[in-house]
Amino acid sequence: MAGGTQPPGAHRGAALRVLLRRAVGLWLLCSACTAAQAQGLQAEPDALAPNLLSVPGEAMLIDPPAKPEPSTPGASPLNLEADEVGLASWYGAQFHRRRTASGELFDMRALTAAHPTLPFGSRVCVRSQATGRTVIVRINDRGPHVRNRVIDLSRGAAEALGMVGLGLKPVELFALQEDDEDCPAP
Repeated sequence: MAGGTQPPGAHRGAALRVLLRRAVGLWLLCSACTAAQAQGLQAEPDALAPNLLSVPGEAMLIDPPAKPEPSTPGASPLNLEADEVGLASWYGAQFHRRRTASGELFDMRALTAAHPTLPFGSRVCVRSQATGRTVIVRINDRGPHVRNRVIDLSRGAAEALGMVGLGLKPVELFALQEDDEDCPAP
């Protein structure tokens, strides 16, 4: 073996190891995608790389805030300010049927949310700044437990806002009174 010669078949063995590593890598990637889809997660078709938010241990897509529409002269805008503005996240299958901080079982299809301070049972209008959609949720849990997020929505509420996927969305929160039936007009 002097002079850099290799035993017969050594080159073939190295090539097989490389091929095996690639096959295992592809299998792991497919397994991760299948697991994410089983939990109801999928990337949104319009998600772009510049809107990728990196949190240690997570990668989330966020939509940029919607551009305000120009106001027409003579119109009287309501200028209703939100009670809270920030990023919303959502949680679903991994917590389905577990107890919330209020004691009830979490239903990922219900229109509920977790908020750090609002009383349990209070109702909040959540407006997506990206899509303009709104949903009314009932607070039944505590969270989010990640800095810079203002609310954790159930999967049902996230679907209503059009934010299901791997992502955070910029939202506005409006606390509702008991007799309020709808979200405030934009």
